Amino acid sequence: MKFLFIIILTGLFVLNLNAQEIKKIKIGDLENYIRASDHPLIINFWATYCAPCVKEIPYFEKKVEENKNQHVELILVSLDLPSFYPAKISSFVKENKYASSVWWLNETNADYFCPKVDKNWSGGIPSTLFVNNKTHYRKFFERQLTEPQVEENIKALLKE
Repeated sequence: MKFLFIIILTGLFVLNLNAQEIKKIKIGDLENYIRASDHPLIINFWATYCAPCVKEIPYFEKKVEENKNQHVELILVSLDLPSFYPAKISSFVKENKYASSVWWLNETNADYFCPKVDKNWSGGIPSTLFVNNKTHYRKFFERQLTEPQVEENIKALLKE
């Protein structure tokens, strides 16, 4: 009986190691993180129900992995509904094997949070912000990017 209990506990522990924490944030938290960053950032705004979003995320993950020696950080900011947090988002992230940090934006007023990311953002997704504070690089896209476009923009992000 003790042996079975230990096996069950071990299994639960291993499952928890594989589960990715979905961090709940407000727009101010994101603004502060971007402002304080000392390395290149890619902030991708997406949702589990957005097919173009889901299509482009692997491009970002692949290209960020290829540039890991440049300390490029990819943060996937989910704009899913409150009822999706955290279980549905976490399940989706695990199912798709996303390796990047995943944050859930706990905001419902796009008129409030969108201009804090980019003054022209209408709220459409996917959207991506590239930021490098060291070089003063900042570029925003309110559309799906192709793999070559992701690669091109990461190169621009890393230019001195």
